[in-house]
Amino acid sequence: GRECGNLGGGRGRPGRRARRGLEADLAGGVRAGPDKFFGGGLRVEIIAERGLESLAYGPMRAVGLRDPHTGRRPHAVVQLRQDNLAGSLYNLVGFQTNLTFSEQQRVLRLIPGLGQARFARYGMLHRNTFINSPRTLLPTLQSQQRADLFFAGQITGVEGYMGNVATGVLAGINVARLLSGKALLTLPATTMLGALCRYVTQADADNFQPMKANFGLLPALARAANGRDAGKRERFGAYAARSMEDLGAYLAAVQFEGCGGFSGAEPTEASSVRSVVPAVA
Repeated sequence: GRECGNLGGGRGRPGRRARRGLEADLAGGVRAGPDKFFGGGLRVEIIAERGLESLAYGPMRAVGLRDPHTGRRPHAVVQLRQDNLAGSLYNLVGFQTNLTFSEQQRVLRLIPGLGQARFARYGMLHRNTFINSPRTLLPTLQSQQRADLFFAGQITGVEGYMGNVATGVLAGINVARLLSGKALLTLPATTMLGALCRYVTQADADNFQPMKANFGLLPALARAANGRDAGKRERFGAYAARSMEDLGAYLAAVQFEGCGGFSGAEPTEASSVRSVVPAVA
């Protein structure tokens, strides 16, 4: 009983001291500073700390929306996404938070229209568990230790819905190819999926952290002959066109039969920009 008390932190309250220690660590993380967080899923309280207008230019930015009364774009909006078929449950878009439940009720009910809202589920911290992929995986998403063991999704260190789904597709294709006695696919690093797989399997293993799909993972484009820097739209289109070209050549070389979005077709002028997702997948 004494040992349990020493470890747990109090008579009749096993585990309380451990919880306090964890809570202290979490509190330290919350106050770690605005530069210590993954930018793709910042909590609203952290964004708010960065300045008075930060939320208005973040999750509350009214992109493509117009006030029906004025015809003008609102300064800031809170968007609700329907979460069930009955239309009785809505999700606050982009409102990740680790505020206490009582504070979530208080703060969110300050928003016009939500004063009488009932909360079915509160925002809360969750753990993102991932393996050390540079020490564990091959670029085929295959275990370095077991040829018949594959990993995909968030556990590999890939962030984002599209990236996680894409790694699942690639892992599934490679499982099928392994069972058929065919060579496994290692996609070109000029494709987004190939670049993601290269990152999670070749990053610095001692400092490995999850990564979301972004153009910074792709090898730089060759500079234009006139030395002029391309605009963003032109540059992204060039990334997509190069990706399609390299992917088509690679799939032809390995005699890939085709599967959904994986195709060796040449991009057309009209599709080069709009096809960014299938091109880089």
